[in-house]
Amino acid sequence: MALLAQGSTVPSALVALMVFRGPAWACLFCFTSYEERVRICQIFAGVEGPELEKCQKAFITAFKGLLDIEINDYERNHLHDAFTQMTHSLQEMAMAQGSFKVAFPNAAKKMQEVIKKLKEVEACIPPCGVQEASRSFRCRGCYSDVCELSLDCPVQDLTVTRGQQAKFSCSVNFSLPKEEITYSWKFAGGGVRTQDQSYFRDILQARGPLVRIRPVQPKHRGTYCCEISQDQFPVARVYFFLNVTGAPPRGETKLQVSFRKVLDWAPREAEMIESWRPSLGELLASSGALTPSNQCLLAAAAALASASATLVVCFRAMPLNAQRK
Repeated sequence: MALLAQGSTVPSALVALMVFRGPAWACLFCFTSYEERVRICQIFAGVEGPELEKCQKAFITAFKGLLDIEINDYERNHLHDAFTQMTHSLQEMAMAQGSFKVAFPNAAKKMQEVIKKLKEVEACIPPCGVQEASRSFRCRGCYSDVCELSLDCPVQDLTVTRGQQAKFSCSVNFSLPKEEITYSWKFAGGGVRTQDQSYFRDILQARGPLVRIRPVQPKHRGTYCCEISQDQFPVARVYFFLNVTGAPPRGETKLQVSFRKVLDWAPREAEMIESWRPSLGELLASSGALTPSNQCLLAAAAALASASATLVVCFRAMPLNAQRK
């Protein structure tokens, strides 16, 4: 099919200007090129003339309903493929001498049906974190957007008696990516409560979302920061302020206290910090543990254990000769 004739350069430029200024193109403009749209109208209405401009205007009018469409960013490729298929179908209709006055509204209606079936945009869950699951794509402007929330989560307070253990669970209330997630821990000592990263130093012994300190000593008082990253890019920073209560052990003289301070002068807080895995009882006792999916898993495990116990009892109850057979 012939492309634009040289004599149609000025009218085509005017049409292009109208297209770029007309916001009604929206999704159509995001997922199709200007050349593709012009080619479709050239097949329908010819390479130049008033019918070509009518075709362009009809294209704009048909897709006005897709002006403010917002989709889940992960569905962008799916929608792009749908528009590509649509342009092919329109070209086939044009070559079959169809009418653009019928073809464009039908194509726009089908595209609206496709968009309705796409995965919805997930809501942002405050107060913090880069929530990729909520990233959306907006047809008005053809850009993707994500929650504008702080990377730093609010500081959580934890008070522990001296000599006991402190447990930290680095978790957020939004869905994390399933791959390339890492956890790194830092500590700001001296009893300071802060989110300023310049006060923190790395805790090399701590890895993973669960960390504990035992036994807790006054030197452990301060702010702990857990940074959650995906592929080395920060997703969220979770903070804990640990306050240690309780008097020194009885019978400890001033000289002993001074001597212990000298021994503890070097910054060795990380020696008392370790990653850990909670027991089944601790998991069940934690808030939010008995979710519907976890309840199903527990029921399945209980049923399997019951069936295994039944088989063992039946086997033991069998006569010795039957067991040998």
